[in-house]
Amino acid sequence: MTLRELSLAKQHELRVEVLPDKKLTVGLRRGDAEIFGAQIGLGEKVTIHGQKIAIFTYGGCLLELDGDAEVMYTSEETPMEAYINVHNVFENQRTKAQSNGGQGPRVMVVGPTDSGKSTLCRILINYALRLGWSPTFVDLDIGQGSIAPPGTIAATPVQLPVTVEDGYPLDVPLVFYFGHTTPVQNANLYKFQVERMATLLDRRANRHPTVAASGMLVNTMGWVEGLGYELILHAIKALKVDNVLVVGQERLHSQLESDLRQARNPRIQVLRLPKSGGVVTRSPETRRADRASRVRDYFYGVPRTLMPHSETIQSTELNIYRVGGGRQAQSSIRPAGTASLMNPLKITPVRVGNEISNCLLGVSHARTAEEILSVSVAGFIFIQRVDVRDDGEGTVTYLAPGPGSLPGRYLLLGSIEILNFT
Repeated sequence: MTLRELSLAKQHELRVEVLPDKKLTVGLRRGDAEIFGAQIGLGEKVTIHGQKIAIFTYGGCLLELDGDAEVMYTSEETPMEAYINVHNVFENQRTKAQSNGGQGPRVMVVGPTDSGKSTLCRILINYALRLGWSPTFVDLDIGQGSIAPPGTIAATPVQLPVTVEDGYPLDVPLVFYFGHTTPVQNANLYKFQVERMATLLDRRANRHPTVAASGMLVNTMGWVEGLGYELILHAIKALKVDNVLVVGQERLHSQLESDLRQARNPRIQVLRLPKSGGVVTRSPETRRADRASRVRDYFYGVPRTLMPHSETIQSTELNIYRVGGGRQAQSSIRPAGTASLMNPLKITPVRVGNEISNCLLGVSHARTAEEILSVSVAGFIFIQRVDVRDDGEGTVTYLAPGPGSLPGRYLLLGSIEILNFT
């Protein structure tokens, strides 16, 4: 596509899909425009790499486009009116909390896979930022990961706009490495980490009135039935959520309304919002590719401008652990009257060998092995090569975001493995 201009009518949006090996530059020539709630300044240019985005205008605008797009079309059917309405509700709650020294809205966004939950979170966070608030973003979606790589439960304070070029700020994120992309692997550990996260966020909010008044936005997994639904209810309670936004599914909305009402918790408001017509349903293969891309983004940046460091060390220098004994048998398939003998929160040392090759490992802040369960991780390394003999002696080559010694002695292994990483 050559350089061209495109006029967008008021309350319309331009939906664009750019392939990973292509880029599109968007500039604002006239009017107002925003991408997922982040404003584009007049004369500013935004570069899009391998993303699906929507450019919305309230009053109409003239855009300048330069580059390649796989898909591009305009639409007047958007959910933005509903989104701005709930934003106004939360703005009133924040203002009230600020005046009385209380807690601002704690908002959880739920819905099935590929319903636009992450996008809605980003829009509401950017709208809050535009009014001077600093909300906390909590990401419980271990399958994809918006703050940290897949397999993590993470939270970060947000003080700058979340743009398509920079994403969420990563200066002081709080990250727990669950280590798997589905909670089936260890639901008890998932609950434990959500509760630990909630405790730490409560402490921060209690120390800083502005943080408390700004509230939080919580993104969730797309699994909304069975164990997935159970974990939604658990997270609502642990994080003291008082506003639940259900995107696109009437059944889930009705179920949550009924169950939360029976729990006699009148402070929780459950609202249903429409799903955007621009949301694209991804195949399992696409989702796996997206997960691998998120891991690469961590080391190489977007668009691949960072320079990670490869290091080879003796295998004996690594202290690797995993949490739990692997997948537990479900109660429905265990003999009647029996219980699982595996401790889902047990910390077990891992022998260095080919098992860790091509795996993502979390670098724990723990000072002792016993602390691994309750503390966050400082970052991640990727195991590139393992050359270890049967006696355990040999070398391991890993990729780190930068040179120098690792920020922690203890490493966490899960089940996240990326083949053909580079």
